[in-house]
Amino acid sequence: MSDLSQEIAQREKEEIELQFDRFTNEMALEIGILLVEQARSSGSSVAVNVERDGHQLFHHAMTGTAIDNDEWIKRKIRVVHRFGKSSFHVGQILARDGTTIQDRSFVDPMEFSAHGGSFPITIRGTGIIGTITVSGLPQEEDHKLVTRVIRDYLARS
Repeated sequence: MSDLSQEIAQREKEEIELQFDRFTNEMALEIGILLVEQARSSGSSVAVNVERDGHQLFHHAMTGTAIDNDEWIKRKIRVVHRFGKSSFHVGQILARDGTTIQDRSFVDPMEFSAHGGSFPITIRGTGIIGTITVSGLPQEEDHKLVTRVIRDYLARS
């Protein structure tokens, strides 16, 4: 199995493992703050967004981010909602297959970005109801930040 195929298998495992039993506005706030605190503690600067059913429940843009980060967030969120996978997962599938999101799905790459950082909020037994998204780091680091915080949050809940 190639390295990229192993990475894709890891993304699939994460999306099964990192599911919620429920998701409230208070949970969105807690997770958003945890993401900001983790970024701050590592000396990083990111924009963070948590939304459920298109309703923005948390958003914070740390010093050093720009409006471009908000645009990346929107583009990554669209990928999660269209494809039902993390934006990083979709990007890795496209890379493995040697294609682009535009060529594969006939979508505008200015509207859809298959780069790491947006992860589905999945309710076990229900499906995807929202996203948790970070922008500001290299794509793999954006993805790892989000999944690490979700994993830690679920472990203590």
